[in-house]
Amino acid sequence: MTTKKASFPEHFLWGGAIAANQAEGAYQEDGKGLSIADLMPGGLMKGIQENSSEFNLYHEAIDFYHRYKEDIALMAEMGFKAFRTSIAWSRIFPNGDERTPNEQGLQFYDQLFDELIKNGIEPVVTISHYETPWHLVKHYDGWKNRKLIEFYTRYCETIFKRYKDKVKIWMGFNEMNNAHTITTAAAGIVIREDENRLQAIYQASHNMFVASAVATKLCHEIIPDAKMGAMLSLSGVYPNTCHPDDVFEAYELRRRSLFYSDVLLRGQYPNYINRIWEDHHVHVQMEEGDLELIKKYTADYLGFSYYRTTTHKAGTPFIGHTGGVLGTPNPYLESTPWGWQIDAKGFRYVCNELYDRYQKPLFIVENGMGTNDEVVNGEINDDYRIDYVRKHIEEMKEAVRDGVDLMGYTYWGPIDIVSAGTGELKKRYGFIYVDRDNDGNGTLQRMKKKSFHWYKTVIETNGEIL
Repeated sequence: MTTKKASFPEHFLWGGAIAANQAEGAYQEDGKGLSIADLMPGGLMKGIQENSSEFNLYHEAIDFYHRYKEDIALMAEMGFKAFRTSIAWSRIFPNGDERTPNEQGLQFYDQLFDELIKNGIEPVVTISHYETPWHLVKHYDGWKNRKLIEFYTRYCETIFKRYKDKVKIWMGFNEMNNAHTITTAAAGIVIREDENRLQAIYQASHNMFVASAVATKLCHEIIPDAKMGAMLSLSGVYPNTCHPDDVFEAYELRRRSLFYSDVLLRGQYPNYINRIWEDHHVHVQMEEGDLELIKKYTADYLGFSYYRTTTHKAGTPFIGHTGGVLGTPNPYLESTPWGWQIDAKGFRYVCNELYDRYQKPLFIVENGMGTNDEVVNGEINDDYRIDYVRKHIEEMKEAVRDGVDLMGYTYWGPIDIVSAGTGELKKRYGFIYVDRDNDGNGTLQRMKKKSFHWYKTVIETNGEIL
């Protein structure tokens, strides 16, 4: 006789997630250097504009740098168990290649993590979240250059030693597999017109794999009770029809994304990558010991983002891992105003797909709905957001019953932040509204949306009341 398994474990990490570049602002304060995000006013899809006079929302963002205590108090009121954020690399090493860190930057994160811990919230930290120091991209050619392994190692060793008593859950690179779609943001490289695009991406990826292994080794040595995870973009993809060509091409497309988790969690290059490299004349340069490092120091868990599913039609160009920016429309699904198709059942599918493949704990570190919010009579009744999150949590609960080992769920953008893809604030994810528009107007005042109170109840009941 079997008994029904409890939906979520007692210590399930409910919370929210942001990135430093999308929230902090203060882009040149207290010794911080320029990151790539500081030079991308149109969002991370549009690339670097080094000498642009265009207004850049990232520069002030929502001023989390100065208002984090107020924001953490609101998250504590919701009952957050965990809060995922990133350390801005260029706050610690302004150019990225210095030997001595910036003490003011280190002190800021000391204060931030202390405030989280004081409020009973566990810090979950991404080491590099689309924030490569610009100097490393401009003068070293980004992650195509092995020198960045040395710089990243120094950065990791610095923050591990500094925060070893405060941060126990880490992840390395945010959505490394997005190197195929937002190349500069995810891999810190700029592709030249005369360059083999996939050669550049896979070379940069290899160097990042080595850096990830070194970081895992350091993390376990410096903080023996810590977990070091990988974080990837793993929203799902289906074949557009049951035609065998659609089915197989969708499978090939998915493997291009799972390639990254295969290396980071299984510790070796899968055989299928050889065919991709051969077809596209890719020759990745490796040094002696690289493969041994990758094999020995694999990620402890897989963190991933899930927002939507797409479909792939045979013959459609492979762009990244979604069959184009948004793939082929799925007639069975509704879409957000930004064209992201809503597929809660796909969430359960992906959770099972990943756990079946790796048998390591999963951590959903990004999931959410970016859309318009209107203040009406001093209130924001975002029932559409509640509906989105409720349905996804219901399917996440089913995944747990399926046997999937889930560590936690940190909703993306629990407070409105600047959109990574479009560089705007109009596309809002938060349970907390921030009074600022795309032109930088507004008071930055925070306001609770209807979803704030709903998510509070979800956490209080460990997902039982939805």
